[in-house]
Amino acid sequence: MKETKKYKRQFFMPPEVKGDWMKKTYIDKAPVWCSVDLRDGNQSLMIPMSLDEKVEFFKLLVEIGFKEIEVGFPAASDTEYQFLRTLIDGDLIPDDVTIQVLTQSREHIIKKTFESLKGIKNENHVIVHLYNSTSVAQREQVFKKSKEEIKQIAVDGAKLFDSLAKEYGVKYRYEYSPESFTGTEPEYALDVCNAVLDVWQPSSDRKTVINLPVTVENSMPHVYASQIEYMCNHLKYRENVVVSLHPHNDRGCAVADCEMGLLAGADRIEGTLFGNGERTGNADIVTLAMNMYSQGVEPELDFTNMPKITQTYEKCTGMSVYERSPYAGALVFAAFSGSHQDAIAKGMKYREDNDCEFWTVPYLPIDPKDVGREYKTDVIRINSQSGKGGIGYLLANQFGYKLPAKMRESVGYCIKDVSDKKHKELQPQEVFDIFSENYINIIDGPVKFVDYHFVRNPDVVVDLTVEINGERICLQATGNGRLNAVSNALHKQGINYTNLEYTEHALNLGSTSKAVTYVSITLDDGSISWGVGVDDDIIVSSIYALFSAVNRYEKQK
Repeated sequence: MKETKKYKRQFFMPPEVKGDWMKKTYIDKAPVWCSVDLRDGNQSLMIPMSLDEKVEFFKLLVEIGFKEIEVGFPAASDTEYQFLRTLIDGDLIPDDVTIQVLTQSREHIIKKTFESLKGIKNENHVIVHLYNSTSVAQREQVFKKSKEEIKQIAVDGAKLFDSLAKEYGVKYRYEYSPESFTGTEPEYALDVCNAVLDVWQPSSDRKTVINLPVTVENSMPHVYASQIEYMCNHLKYRENVVVSLHPHNDRGCAVADCEMGLLAGADRIEGTLFGNGERTGNADIVTLAMNMYSQGVEPELDFTNMPKITQTYEKCTGMSVYERSPYAGALVFAAFSGSHQDAIAKGMKYREDNDCEFWTVPYLPIDPKDVGREYKTDVIRINSQSGKGGIGYLLANQFGYKLPAKMRESVGYCIKDVSDKKHKELQPQEVFDIFSENYINIIDGPVKFVDYHFVRNPDVVVDLTVEINGERICLQATGNGRLNAVSNALHKQGINYTNLEYTEHALNLGSTSKAVTYVSITLDDGSISWGVGVDDDIIVSSIYALFSAVNRYEKQK
């Protein structure tokens, strides 16, 4: 990277920087949200949405709760025009939703835009959005006009708005954008915006939107926030002006631009679902809204069914939501790391055991269920990096096996070894199948269980039949309990171990309940072998568990 001298900083700090916004720590209320998916987002697609897809997407935005939706640039193409007419003629615009249409500050385009709105049911719920570019680069290279000439373009467009509104007898709301605002000197941008406001004379019942776009992201977010603060402090008619932000993501900071811009005094955000837009995209409204939600602030948008929203978005746009996209990606709640899984499992158990007012589970900034995700399939994911805690959590929560703490290490290594050798993530059922194959009811192994019979005389006596190397052997032994008696019978056959320990619990499977027993034995070399038994009868399950532990050891000799 040796060509740095060819670049210069194409942004301007305002003449005054108060920085009061820097003292704020969070956004305390939702901004006005305006989706530009159907215009800005749509024009960035390799294959723009069809009419039917745009209608479906519009309905999705309404369902989510957007009250302002930019539906297109009706003078740009027949498809854009027909979509607007479909919404109007089909009475598809809810009474509480404001549509927004975009137009350049050019006479014939403005006129066609006003014509496209004829017959709309609720003219008070229309924003006509005027823009022209004001940056140094655009003035010098594209338009080759002076500051006064560029300002006059904006003023002429604003006057034509008023003229056509009187001609058509409508009272639309207006919006103005000095396009490429961040490449414009703030004092000049202010001058242009105020000139437009002087034409429109905004009032409390008909406020004007002044939109300050990051058309190309040239600076760090705090610079943009300082520019917004300056504009908010010096715009005329401020009490009747809605200051709007429209950041693009060239530096990867569009979300930060919005958040800092809101702290600096802005009222409104224009963005798209998942940040779709030209080049690197727009501000991601999903991330912005959910960031607020994670701080305990109602975002006034409904993302409780994020999987459905993601599916509809991908279907209509042909785009894919990145697996790591905040809050919505397939893997954003997934924990593969053993230490992370263990912390999450313990955090979830803590919530079960305590009356927690706030969500504080480690590694999960929000409760996945709040966006329609499931702990079972979305949180604990198993591969060779996983740990005993995560595997134990999965077996307990999906299959009902509450492994003793000391057993989790043995099971964890067994599962991870399979994942490592197959070089793949293991799905929950695969994890259970490996667990079952290696630990549950291993009674047809080197020491094959055949039959048993108990009597009490006065201690428990067992007649135990086993098969070893094809030879059937009958063993008899006494014990202080049934499992102890069976264990003593195996000792008589020369199967040596110590420290027999077991735990048990009911295993609920559908409408039936079985008993599950976990047994550990300590072998001569100090290692521990575990086995699991499952049966309707608790005695049978404990015997099966003991045989499973013995056979695991015998197989590994």
